[in-house]
Amino acid sequence: MTGASETGASETGAGVTDPGATLVVIDMQHIFGDPGSAWRAPRFDEVVGPIRTLADAFASRVTFTRFVAPATPEGAWRDYYRQWPFALQPPDAPVYDLVPEFAPGAGVTVDATTFGKWGPDLAARVGTGTMVLAGVSTDCCVLSTALAAADAGVPVRVVAEACAGVDDDSHAKALDVMALYGPLIQVIDLDRALALAGRSARTGMGTGTGTGTGTAP
Repeated sequence: MTGASETGASETGAGVTDPGATLVVIDMQHIFGDPGSAWRAPRFDEVVGPIRTLADAFASRVTFTRFVAPATPEGAWRDYYRQWPFALQPPDAPVYDLVPEFAPGAGVTVDATTFGKWGPDLAARVGTGTMVLAGVSTDCCVLSTALAAADAGVPVRVVAEACAGVDDDSHAKALDVMALYGPLIQVIDLDRALALAGRSARTGMGTGTGTGTGTAP
């Protein structure tokens, strides 16, 4: 295993269209976006624009995921939910809904009670193509999903501008860690991701830099 500086695993700029690529948007939910939530991502809104641009570009090749609480926490999750009891709500609780910017066209989501969303359901959506990742948080659910998919042999592309971490430093460190897994995982910019989808320009992105912060999960 080598770092991005040795393998070129961190990519920028234009690239080749990949008709088999699927955009997977991780956990853009009220529980991470609402101002009153204990898990509020301070810059959650900043990644909405880049993600909407990606979702428009990938069109039908988009899957949204949701983090949901288990009915009965087991193992170390018991301690976790003792720390965060407010989150121990059923999957259909409003806090676990996708935010309005994405909910109307999201379709059936891939739900998981774990930070990592890679499993049979997501694998069926992605198939044998490239998985392009965006969402929150870079240093938890995005990271966990990327590593598991890479272990399964899936090419993973993480769009840095469309992810947010617990803070800027954690975001950057998580991207650096994922880049170490190149070429299985590559960290790319928004232009490169749009090129994979067959779009050559950033249109309709709105405001926000996509380099903001998020909170766990």
